[in-house]
Amino acid sequence: MAGSDCLPTVHEWESPDYEPSLPVSEKSNPLTCDIDRASANHIVRMLHASDTQMFQEETRATYQRLLSEQVVETLMEVAKNVELILKDPRDSLVVLSGCGTSGRLAYLITSAFNRALRELNQSSVYSYIIAGGDRALLSSQEAPEDDPKLGMLSLKKVCEGKRRVLFIGISCGLSAPFVAGQLDFCLQHPEVYTPVLVGFNPAHQARDEPLPGCTFTFRSVVQRMQQLAKSQKAYLINPAVGPEAISGSSRMKGGSATKILLEVVLSAAHAATFANTPITYKGTLQHMRAYEKTLDITYAQREQISALLEAAGQSLRCGRRVCYLGWGSLGMLGLIDASECIPTFGADYEDVRCFISGGYRELNNNEGPLGPDFCIAHEDFLHLVLPSLDDQDMVLLLYTHSDDVSEVVKLGRRVREKMSNLYAVYHLVDGDTAAAVHQDDINKLCLSSLRITWPASGSLLHMWELSTKLLLNTVSTGAHVLKGKIYQNHMIDVQVTNSKLYRRATRLLQKLSGCPESQCEHALLKAVYCMDKLTADITSSDITTHTCTARNRSKVVPLALVCLLTGCLLREAETHLERQPIVREAVEACLS
Repeated sequence: MAGSDCLPTVHEWESPDYEPSLPVSEKSNPLTCDIDRASANHIVRMLHASDTQMFQEETRATYQRLLSEQVVETLMEVAKNVELILKDPRDSLVVLSGCGTSGRLAYLITSAFNRALRELNQSSVYSYIIAGGDRALLSSQEAPEDDPKLGMLSLKKVCEGKRRVLFIGISCGLSAPFVAGQLDFCLQHPEVYTPVLVGFNPAHQARDEPLPGCTFTFRSVVQRMQQLAKSQKAYLINPAVGPEAISGSSRMKGGSATKILLEVVLSAAHAATFANTPITYKGTLQHMRAYEKTLDITYAQREQISALLEAAGQSLRCGRRVCYLGWGSLGMLGLIDASECIPTFGADYEDVRCFISGGYRELNNNEGPLGPDFCIAHEDFLHLVLPSLDDQDMVLLLYTHSDDVSEVVKLGRRVREKMSNLYAVYHLVDGDTAAAVHQDDINKLCLSSLRITWPASGSLLHMWELSTKLLLNTVSTGAHVLKGKIYQNHMIDVQVTNSKLYRRATRLLQKLSGCPESQCEHALLKAVYCMDKLTADITSSDITTHTCTARNRSKVVPLALVCLLTGCLLREAETHLERQPIVREAVEACLS
């Protein structure tokens, strides 16, 4: 039975005997080991329990945690570096960079804090870099993650002419070659760059494989930074937040913790610069605790979140679509969530989509409109998508009562003319009745409206954003679980499009089949190259060649696993998966 060997305690993953060969970010979470068999309500409970691990206190000396003293003190030091730049921004820059989810959050956070500076009539000091350029904001662009030289060149370009740069590289697993290349470049030019690394593995678990065209590894970069950290010339922020609910899916806790840490740093720097509020240990810790309360407020709506998850799962199981229609930064979080479904679950681009009010004008990204393949405005939804929707599709409205709620009503009415499967999620401050009349209209249009009410206390936008991220991650993850895209708590249908995912796929095949690593890698390559007998050219090629070929293949991990479990040829494995397209059930049929 799946999960019969699951470990009962929430801290079990901290034991040195638990999956010892894996870094924390790649371990499976004991709390979710049978999530593939759970009901919608139980999935929400599991994801809540996993998210709660972010804020657990240190229980032993194994790992430092989000609220550990050393982490809070490092956040304060980095905030003071940002404050120096805010007070004298000439020829200075704060750069946030990452791959995939990390890069998307770099974009989101820099956009928000540059907007705050503009509102104060200050010049922008924040820039973002995402591996693969702005297309990676909206779709999977995994290959550039493996290119350290590309990372270095992109940083050099953004910082041209600057005399002082605080560089914040985000790599949840301390593994992305793109970010390693940037950090190495910073270390070579200490007169300009102060490097900061954000991730969620201890330093000794940083990736130690050779990087293409380089003499260093990610781990060697981390070790150099550790030495410089002693004199505050570099900073490491790498608390453990526990294994992801879906193994290796760092879009979830890794993404949430990234958002929390960097917003705490930048908010403290802004308060110090523009409100004369000193950066203190107590203030920093209180801000972190406010994010912890956001989890409680969000997951208090468990029953309604479960209903949304069930509806989204039903649409995906029918081969239909889930569409988010968002306003402001909540819309941007919808874009991020939708883009992550493709590499995580092997989803089709059209399965989960988001459209935002204002389109690219609201997005305000570096490269502007990205062409007809990336239409993101509400008008695009009305013209290109809505005509093909029916009651088996699902549409979810995402907004706050600070948005123009009359516009939400208008769009909701257009959707209801075509289909009935309409839902809403909205945030408001306790006691705010300004939009009550319009909200009544939305409630009548929707099958359900999930209201998240917040106590009045300063600016709540960052909390609303985190709440929306948690909710959307839960809905899209749970929906794909219900569709059968997860086996136990593993991404069984993951795309093998960069070295990290290639290694993860090989490890997963080894774990599920019990076969030796070399045999699992051979099975993976057979599925990638669609041949039962590998040539010498293929077996001698490097991982980059394999991942380039894999980009045009689907279901490579399920195919490889079926071949390993049954000993059958590829064509038989394909027939097996065609007969049983739900990957989890196809795998179980082989195991029974």
